[in-house]
Amino acid sequence: MSQKLTYSSSNNNHFRRSYNGRPQNKSRQPKKAYIHPSKFVRSAKPSSVDLYKPLHDFQDFDLNALIMNNLRLMGFRDPSPIQDQAIPEGLVGKDIVGIANTGTGKTAAFAIPVLNRLMNDSKSKAIILAPTRELAEQIEQQCRMIAKGSGLDGALLIGGTSMGQQFRDLKYNPRIIIGTPGRIKDHIDRSSLNIASFNLVVLDEVDRMLDMGFVHDITEILNKVNLQRQSFYFSATLDNRVKGIIESFSQNPVYISVKSGDTSDNVDQNIVNFAGRDNKINILHDILIKDGTTKTLVFDDTHRSVEKLSSELAARGFLADSIHGGKSQPQRQRVLRKFKNSEINVLVATDVAARGLDVSDITHVINYSLPQSYDDYVHRIGRTGRAGKIGYALTFVEK
Repeated sequence: MSQKLTYSSSNNNHFRRSYNGRPQNKSRQPKKAYIHPSKFVRSAKPSSVDLYKPLHDFQDFDLNALIMNNLRLMGFRDPSPIQDQAIPEGLVGKDIVGIANTGTGKTAAFAIPVLNRLMNDSKSKAIILAPTRELAEQIEQQCRMIAKGSGLDGALLIGGTSMGQQFRDLKYNPRIIIGTPGRIKDHIDRSSLNIASFNLVVLDEVDRMLDMGFVHDITEILNKVNLQRQSFYFSATLDNRVKGIIESFSQNPVYISVKSGDTSDNVDQNIVNFAGRDNKINILHDILIKDGTTKTLVFDDTHRSVEKLSSELAARGFLADSIHGGKSQPQRQRVLRKFKNSEINVLVATDVAARGLDVSDITHVINYSLPQSYDDYVHRIGRTGRAGKIGYALTFVEK
């Protein structure tokens, strides 16, 4: 009999683990668009404008005392721009549309008001949708820390674990569901999850979920939750597809935009010309041994090409490993943990890692294969240039 896991004071307790969205096969990915190589070239231009001066500090927010204490222990001091503007609106029950670059603290911007309401209203339930397993897991981790000691319980529904375990987890009727749209819809179709009473809904990285072909799953899920709900939509872009979802399911939302541009001003971007496979791998080798290339994320197209490149780099003496949708969730977790702890310093990945990979000290992102679209390029290079540091993005272009 499985033990019920809740947000308790123990560091070892966490959301009940149950993962997936349907397998992210190639049919969910758009065909590659032509991107002129000039769009991969841009010098880093760190912003010289004044630092953002928040209108609030966390003490100003009307938060449950337990959340306030956990935020203090987590080192939260001044809110980021998206947190400063979104949290007070969320706390009074308004629908929020947040447009923000990656790495801006948006998870806490929706997690704090959602968890605060769950702790103050025992009838409320929340469902949080994310495009990838990794992002869903990171949302769960931050929610767990913010709500530590509250006794709230939840289920994480993403791929890589057995459906049987997920069925057992859902029998506890958790008040928080975090997962990818495909797997959540699977459970709805199997009648193992009823979301009619869920009155808090979060869609994180809406644009990416639409890119991955989840529009029908998202629409069906939103049609099944409580009509009297509060909704949070977070996205890096606000195109017509995203607007369509918002306009269909929300009235009079508050729009908050803190996006500074298409790409980070802290990322120095350039191209690398190559001619032939042997030339390409040798150039990559030379880049990886340069001073200053301390932690590198390398993107390639397919499961097979990622495995092959990772093995080649390991054979050349690099501390390299790989991550892609063909690996089980425990395997992916182990690799990411090694990368975060610098047990490896080269991670070769498919675009599954372009969103949701939160490693603050990546110095280089290398596009060994061209991205599917310019938006994918933006999300790839957003993994570097964080915390005020200069990062480097190099894109291989065949002569």
